[in-house]
Amino acid sequence: MFQIKICGVTNPEDALCCSEAGADAIGLNFYPSSPRYVSLEMARQIARGLPSSVSKVGVFVNATLDDMLRTCEEVGLNAVQLHGDEVPQMFARLAARRSIKAFRCAGHDSRPVLEFLRQCDGLGCRPCAVLIDASSPDAYGGTGQTADWPLVRALSGMLPGTPIILAGGLRPDNVAAAIEATRPAAVDTASGVELSPGLKDLGLVGAFVRNAREAFARLPRAERRT
Repeated sequence: MFQIKICGVTNPEDALCCSEAGADAIGLNFYPSSPRYVSLEMARQIARGLPSSVSKVGVFVNATLDDMLRTCEEVGLNAVQLHGDEVPQMFARLAARRSIKAFRCAGHDSRPVLEFLRQCDGLGCRPCAVLIDASSPDAYGGTGQTADWPLVRALSGMLPGTPIILAGGLRPDNVAAAIEATRPAAVDTASGVELSPGLKDLGLVGAFVRNAREAFARLPRAERRT
């Protein structure tokens, strides 16, 4: 399981700089309507330039199973992140892949997350991790809006066997406080380290990784959900 993911990487130079800054995962967005969308060819170029120690996570929104599996094979993805309105049955069909289910949560209501996972358990296909993002009616992610930190902290207690990834509005100046408040297994940022959508600010990336790493190290050992 990765701990620090920089999402929405769109070119090999930014990807390599994220790796050199200490990020242990990058996100490649295959949702065509996203300003951070990457083509298969660009994704292959990005993946070829990264060390094997950096996880390559494909972000999909309501994609078909065939599209996701083909992309995994052609790019060499380590995991898939489903950020749309996918049903639990899709995770059963992806059982051979490491999968992350993203939830866009509004308010403090944990029931949609718990009910989705209950259905996955009934099918024997619980995702490898759960990502909690902010809710927006206009986008599937990358909005810069802050997720509900109390909800993430509550879910961390309710789902001890499932890694929780915190996303939504994370920046170098708030990531340490977010980690302390929520005790996640990992953090994920896109817009919080950008000059513009898809173009990373390498100074912000370095500061984000450094502040996150130090905050994780300060957590009591029993609460480090790796």
